[in-house]
Amino acid sequence: MKVKIEVKLKKGYFDPEGEVVANSLRDLGFSLKSVRVSKVYTIDMDVNDVNEGIKKAQEMCRKLLANPVKDDFSIEVLSDEDN
Repeated sequence: MKVKIEVKLKKGYFDPEGEVVANSLRDLGFSLKSVRVSKVYTIDMDVNDVNEGIKKAQEMCRKLLANPVKDDFSIEVLSDEDN
């Protein structure tokens, strides 16, 4: 089973990487208000069912992928056709 996990900063936290990208895009002539950067992990797991996979993905986020103080995360189960 494959899952996609997106980890992003909670609202109110400064995103220095997003600010650098926003400034670079402005320098290139693009008009924009802001940029927020997130990380996306696609993980192919060896699990028996969807509920077990989601539970494992949540555990991965709590233990390593996301900092609960500053990060939010979302989990999406991917179909076999998705990469």
